[in-house]
This record gives sequence, structure tokens and C-alpha cells, in this order.
Amino acid sequence: MDSNSLLKLILGLTSATIFISLMVVIFLYFKNRARNDSIDVESPELKHGDEKEMEDLLTFQGGQDLTISDILDAPGEVIGKSNYGTLYKALLHRSNCVRLLRFLRPVCIARAKDFEEAIQLLGSIRHPNLVPLVGFYAGPRGEKLLVHPFFRRGSMAQFIRDGNADSHKWTIIYRISLGIAKGLDHLHTGLQKPVIHGNLKSKNILLDRNYQPYISDFGLHLLLNPTAGQEMLEASAADGYKAPELIKMKDASELTDIYSLGIILLELLSGKEPISENPTPNDDFHLPNFMRNAVLDRRITDLYHPDILLSNHNDNEGPVTEECVLKFFQLAMACCSPSPSLRPTIRQVLWKLEEIGR
Repeated sequence: MDSNSLLKLILGLTSATIFISLMVVIFLYFKNRARNDSIDVESPELKHGDEKEMEDLLTFQGGQDLTISDILDAPGEVIGKSNYGTLYKALLHRSNCVRLLRFLRPVCIARAKDFEEAIQLLGSIRHPNLVPLVGFYAGPRGEKLLVHPFFRRGSMAQFIRDGNADSHKWTIIYRISLGIAKGLDHLHTGLQKPVIHGNLKSKNILLDRNYQPYISDFGLHLLLNPTAGQEMLEASAADGYKAPELIKMKDASELTDIYSLGIILLELLSGKEPISENPTPNDDFHLPNFMRNAVLDRRITDLYHPDILLSNHNDNEGPVTEECVLKFFQLAMACCSPSPSLRPTIRQVLWKLEEIGR
């Protein structure tokens, strides 16, 4: 073989080698790219030592603009704490939007399957008087964050306790009551399967600038394990909202929610706390009992704030009558009946409120 033929053979072998090597590189590139593209952009795989753990972000209606970095980088202000989690008011920089972030302690959450099913359910619920779940973040170390809209006016409890003059206006009391009833009616009757709130209280009723109410924390106990759920129930009992027959959180029902609703209606009407911290010797420390004693002793003026009858004088709707206020009181007390069978359903509550408002 002459030198020219040998040179051509060497060049041919070299070109073939380069071509094969190039093809291998291209194949590996596209294989890795396909693998990376199969991972959701909001679900990056993280490595901690030799272990691979996942973080994930689920978004629901109203939360399409959320990103993991936006949530984790948001400066947060603690506005509430419980045994099972912490509430943060957070400013999301990218959207320049204030959100409510609820951190759930990993040791308090339900089994993975139950938790995932509950998240999907709660994320699908939408109603004008319910606080929606717009996002859910699961972190690599088991942390869980629920994302909700933030309402600047705060809770109904704060609205009443601050002594705001608007809390004594019948039109606003009625508007808040009707909105709460509509939201609870949707949970109890408007879904394929009823969703029990389980922790209904004035602190969990949020208000917008027009005093429209939004029920928060509905179904939260579905995300918790039995121990944490029971702690939630005990906190509700300490606040004065627990129905007397309710022993275990798993036994919460539509009628135990109705009892809590009755307490809330009495709060709105009287401006009093469900549990009196400093009761007088002649007073019962629990609001429904205080109201019953007031009726027995003919202390009718103790049933509602005196400004309620004056509040509509400057409104176009005219003054509210005492008869109307007393019908509202009777409805609230029926909801607080010690016997579950004597309590109205939420649909009956709604019908009665609409009748009172006519």
C-alpha cells in the first residue's frame, strides 16, 4: 500500500471516529434534555447529600402566577400561631401581591394519600363567601404551605373587639350574617359531598372593605392527623364554639357547624365574647347561657347592642325594628340548642335570614 492510500485510510477512519463520537454526544444531549423536560418547572429535583427529595407547587384558580421562588423569597410577618401551624402575611415581589401563607407542621399532617385528596378537594372549592385555596407548596423536608388571598380589614373577631361603630349597624350585621350562611350553605349542600368546617369561629371569618364575609379554614382538619385535629377541637372549645355533644374532631358534622354559627350570630348581635374572661357572680361565662338568663330575667336590652336600633336612621333603608332584631336573636339561639336535633339546617338558617331581611 502506497503512502497516499495509507493516508486516505487513516483520514477515513478518523472521520468515522469523529462522526460516531459526535453522534454519541448528540444522543446523550437530547436524552438528558428529554429527561429534564419531563420534570415540571415548578417541581425541580433537589439533592441533599445522597438522597433525592422533591418539592412541588400546585396552583388552583387565582394562583396561576405563583412560583416556588416567589413564595419562598417573600418577606413574611407572623399574624397567627397554633399547635399545628403558623400564619404569615407575605408580600410576593414578582406579582406585588399580598398573600396569606399557612405553614403546617410536618408532624401534624395527615397520611400522604388523605392529605393529597384533601388538598385537591379544598383547592377546587369556590364561592363568593369562602376564602379560596389558590396554591399549595410541598417542601423537600416535609414542610407544607397553603396560599390564600389576604384581606386587609382582618377578621370579624377583630372588627367586633375593636369597638368599630360599624359593628353596631344593623345593615352590616345582617350583611355579614347572610354572607356567612351562604358560604356555609355551599359547604354543606352545594358540593358533591358535604364539607364540614370543623373550626368555625369569628377569627375565621375575614372581611373585605365592604364588610362582605369570607369563611376561612374550612376543612382544615382534613389535612391534619387525629392528634392535631383533636388539638384544634380543644382550642375551639376553649374559645366557646364547640357543640356540647362533640367529643372527637372526626365526629364533627353539619349540626356542630350550626352550633358554632349560632355563637357567631350572637357575637354580632351583642358585641360580647363567646367566653367571658371576667364573669360577675350572677353571670354565666358562656354566651348562650348568658343570653338565656337575660331572657328569663327579662333583661331584653342585654340581648343586643343598644345602637343597633338607631343605626339605620341615617340609612336609606330606614330604622330596624326591635321585632326584626328579636327574630334574629331567636334564630341564633335555635342554632345554639344543646340538642342537635333541635338545631336548624343551614338551608333553614338561610331561609330565615332572608325572611328577616325582607
